[in-house]
Amino acid sequence: MAKIEVVMPQMGESITTGTITKWHKAAGEVIELDAILLEISTDKVESEIPSPIQGKIVELLYPEGATVDVGLPIAIIEDDLNAEVSTSAPKAAPAAKTEAAAPKAEAAPAQAPAAPAQEEEGFRFYTPLVKAMAKDAGISLSELSQIKGSGAGGRVNKADLEAYIASGAKGAPAAAAPRAQAPAPASTPAPAGVPQTRGSDRVEIVAMDNMRKAIAKNMVLSKQTSPHVNSIDEIDMTNLVKSRNKIKDDFKKREGINLTYSHFVLYAIVQALKEHPLINASIEGDNIVIKKDIHLGCAVATPTGLVVPVIKNAGDLNLTGIARQLDILATKAKSKKLTMDDLSGGTYTFTNNGSFGTLIATPVILQPQIGIFCTGVIKKRVMVMDDDAIGIRHMMYGTHTYDHRLIDGELGSKFLASVKHHLETMKPENLI
Repeated sequence: MAKIEVVMPQMGESITTGTITKWHKAAGEVIELDAILLEISTDKVESEIPSPIQGKIVELLYPEGATVDVGLPIAIIEDDLNAEVSTSAPKAAPAAKTEAAAPKAEAAPAQAPAAPAQEEEGFRFYTPLVKAMAKDAGISLSELSQIKGSGAGGRVNKADLEAYIASGAKGAPAAAAPRAQAPAPASTPAPAGVPQTRGSDRVEIVAMDNMRKAIAKNMVLSKQTSPHVNSIDEIDMTNLVKSRNKIKDDFKKREGINLTYSHFVLYAIVQALKEHPLINASIEGDNIVIKKDIHLGCAVATPTGLVVPVIKNAGDLNLTGIARQLDILATKAKSKKLTMDDLSGGTYTFTNNGSFGTLIATPVILQPQIGIFCTGVIKKRVMVMDDDAIGIRHMMYGTHTYDHRLIDGELGSKFLASVKHHLETMKPENLI
């Protein structure tokens, strides 16, 4: 039997790290080939990682929440093809990895620079985790050097430090307060994820996961990059609602897919992009890059956040083709099977806020694209028609948000009018 190292996989060409969000197995358990070992997240995607072999898990080298460089070992499995697979429930992941393979410096405060796996202070070594814990507890390095360690070579490990702190033996904080007699602050920041009380009000502080941090960063960047303009119009979906009701059951039987209004909107957007190719572009420095292929992103809500998989070459697809591709991508998104290729290369994006009951929304552009289309909920309203007749119609608001560096109000509004025209005049029975 051989011990096999499982390494942090690379989820894309530009991805250099991954964060362990959940271990599905614990040390000592047996795992099948291709059974899910852990879940990881990057700033682009979340994925379930299967075991490359069947065998017994010897050690999990990092705890949940640790961020690890691509290619570094994260677990050790003893290869045993005859191992009997355990059916016990997964145990909690280790609070920290063993001293011999301590996690990287992400356990330290966010502002701390990265440090090597071991650092020398005098003649003693301390891992970044131990040093960070000591700093948080107000234990100086000189005091730390007096603690008897049980790790390899007498090193102080996490358990040693926790026992020392619990014993109440720790000394004063290494850094003195500005005034020796000054009272301690009324409250100090609590670790992320730990409920905190400020005065009489109870608050909860929860650390952002990788996906939420990436979304926050990208949204701020987009607003700083693109001057956003919104053109909004109401779209009469009555004829489309009637047509869909006639064909949706046959479509479901034939394709195994629910025919949704998003499919029609995506198809209409593709036609509008063909008519206004400058919308299917990006800005690089002082250059306008007009894309000949339409790669249409579609926002999909998942339990952990919003992802935008891309329907490649959407300009070559009919309504059925778009529905098929979106179903594949949405299924992969909800099961955490999206690849970097699924999420990259988009030239324009659609998001449907109407699925949440929202009437109108003004979305944020996904860089480096220059536009995004958003639809609201379809609602019955009393409308005055062109011939002054009054009727009950199925109405929906559509928002075209565009980058004013390149797209002026005229073109932005013409694009919106084109999407509106295609949705109001579409004959779905001829498109599937």
